Amino acid sequence: MIEIAHYIDNARVAGTSGRSQPVFDPATGESSKTVALASVEEVNTAVASARAAWPAWSKTPALRRARILDRFKSILWERADELARAISSEHGKTHDDALGEVTRGLEVVEFAVGVPTHLKGDFSENVGTGVDTYNIRQSLGVVAGITPFNFPTMVPMWMFPVALACGNTFVLKPSERDPSASLLMAEWLTEAGLPAGVFNVIQGDKLAVDTLLHHPDVAAISFVGSTPIAKYIHETGSANGKRVQALGGAKNHAVIMPDADLDMAANALMGAAFGSAGERCMAISVAVPVTDAVADALIERLVPKIEALKVGPASDTASEMGPIVTQQALERIRGLIDKGEAQGAKVVTDGRSFRQDKQGYENGYYIGGTLLDNVTPEMSVWQEEIFGPVLSVVRSNSYQEAVDLISSCQYANGTAIFTRDGDTARAFAQDIEVGMVGVNVPIPVPMAFHSFGGWKASIFGDHAIHGMEGIRFYTRIKTTTLRWPTGQRTDAEFVMPTLG
Repeated sequence: MIEIAHYIDNARVAGTSGRSQPVFDPATGESSKTVALASVEEVNTAVASARAAWPAWSKTPALRRARILDRFKSILWERADELARAISSEHGKTHDDALGEVTRGLEVVEFAVGVPTHLKGDFSENVGTGVDTYNIRQSLGVVAGITPFNFPTMVPMWMFPVALACGNTFVLKPSERDPSASLLMAEWLTEAGLPAGVFNVIQGDKLAVDTLLHHPDVAAISFVGSTPIAKYIHETGSANGKRVQALGGAKNHAVIMPDADLDMAANALMGAAFGSAGERCMAISVAVPVTDAVADALIERLVPKIEALKVGPASDTASEMGPIVTQQALERIRGLIDKGEAQGAKVVTDGRSFRQDKQGYENGYYIGGTLLDNVTPEMSVWQEEIFGPVLSVVRSNSYQEAVDLISSCQYANGTAIFTRDGDTARAFAQDIEVGMVGVNVPIPVPMAFHSFGGWKASIFGDHAIHGMEGIRFYTRIKTTTLRWPTGQRTDAEFVMPTLG
């Protein structure tokens, strides 16, 4: 049995807590690995390593920090397949999907390599007689990232490249469900020239999370996961004086207008709803066709595509959708479909009946694509984030009714509209109360030089992630006002100073 360890001071470190848990291959349902679960003392050791490394790293010229990240970027390009295989073996997503994840994370590294430009400050000459003012951005210190199972490389790379480029040191607590990728990234950072202690990985569960949230030497926490946990992370971290960005759950809608290209919309919904088995916070889980005629025509196009969906292990290159990450998650998805059906939703295509017949994979955590029609806002399948390959159809009589439906949702991560009408598209993009909007784009995840973040219960904290919002989150501004003595005598002043 292989034990997945921690990574501290540029080396793998075996767990000493005596606690561990199995890591499963979702494709087979079998386990050949365990992951160490850190004790408080082990978390403290990782933070102490990062704290000791911070003074020298923060004073390392930004250009040198960028060059290390540039070398890391090259390693990622060369070994993307290796990283993708590690992802697929523990998450279950197809190899091509895992490669796409690596690429989207790598784009943030590319953005971070430009940090010398992003960290430039402002200078004002003669704000008063003989007085100048300038500001700079400086690092926070030790920052931590707590990341989810669904993107074991991309989400960490949303965080640590920007944090490191800005001069912080980093402690990563990855998901215990698919932890191997974190160690590969740590070793490749070391190979790229990152000094010891600048990037550490601590494997663990809630004990490790709580230790980071309460640790006095951790200045900031970045988190991506479910809304209840995001709220807990934000409240607990903030109460302990930390800067927090906590991204939560989602219920993303796609509005399909009567003038839309329905073939394009149907193809887009297939990838957006069933890619990565729906285990994406940006998955489109609700289609909102405007008028029954559009709904019927859309469903007519979707049904044969869903029925033809190739569900299988990543080892089969023909697979379009892999298994669910755990048996517990699979049972939860099935239970929500059951509940939706009991509450009146029509099961048009039923993924619950899918059985994997490939030899050696019969015990994997598989489910087929499910399409539910006649879903209403009172149903659990609309109110809850299913996080599985389930697409709900909520029929709407008008554009405004569709907009009102989306605005009534507690989540506001992403949304999309399919239309040929520029006025409708512009009005939707301006008026909808959602953080990320796509027009004929099903999953509007911004490129790395923009920032990612929803609204309402999809985010807690004042900063979105990566892009310039990431630079602002991982730095604090310092403003210096200076006057050089001129030899002229000045008397003491006891009123509010004015420099003009």
